[in-house]
Amino acid sequence: MPSTRTWLITGASRGLGRAFTEAALSAGDRVVAAARDISPLATLTEEHPESFLPLALDVSDREAVFKTVERAAAEFGGLDVVVNNAGGLLYGMVEEATERQIRDHLDVNFFGAVWVAQAVVPHLRARGSGRLLQISSMGAGGGMASVGFYGAGKAALDSVSEALAMEVEQFGIKVTVVQMGGYATGLFTTGTTATTPDPAYDTLRAQLAEMWGDDAGPAPSTAAPALLKLAELPDPPRRLILGDRSYDLVQEMNRARTEQYEAWESLSRMAPG
Repeated sequence: MPSTRTWLITGASRGLGRAFTEAALSAGDRVVAAARDISPLATLTEEHPESFLPLALDVSDREAVFKTVERAAAEFGGLDVVVNNAGGLLYGMVEEATERQIRDHLDVNFFGAVWVAQAVVPHLRARGSGRLLQISSMGAGGGMASVGFYGAGKAALDSVSEALAMEVEQFGIKVTVVQMGGYATGLFTTGTTATTPDPAYDTLRAQLAEMWGDDAGPAPSTAAPALLKLAELPDPPRRLILGDRSYDLVQEMNRARTEQYEAWESLSRMAPG
């Protein structure tokens, strides 16, 4: 990989995407930053006129994704690192969500990420190298009340990304599913679509609010050094939990799942297959 890399980062105008963008620029790399609203990126354009290109993009629009990737690759002579980060949150119980809300959510969080992956792979394959970092969530391994559709989209992305990693490794492309912990990204505010609350779930909603508390998590900038390190590894992992506390929580969830499987092993083995 060249000493000066070219990054394509989606969802780059705020949160983790903005933090990754600023870190890559500070490292001396070039960045194409894609977001629905690129106006918050104006200061970076002024500070890095030769190495920064903001492009307006709605990742749910497949045709627009392919056109934007073509322009991004042409601007700096190719792509080296792609951070598939754009996404949002659908907050509410499964019963409460409308069909439109569910489809719109998955159009961005799952299908949008797939469109980006499909668009960039030919460019990375042509170079015989490249990194595709699929930004997922520590919660992708199982459902959680009130954020079930967010977890579903990330779980689907995780599965597709592992398949993609196997498919494109032969071309020198490395894919890593980055399971992010909780950071103060604004996901639960500006990035949220909320269902209309059903009073039947008021008690559970209150319990969840008490369990989660008011801690928004560390600043997104604290995750950037680890992501840059990941992009440099010659043989990166296919999955990485990003977050100190999150690592412990994911391990706890995995142990609890294993214990449940083992507790019901006899019932599992009643059926052939």
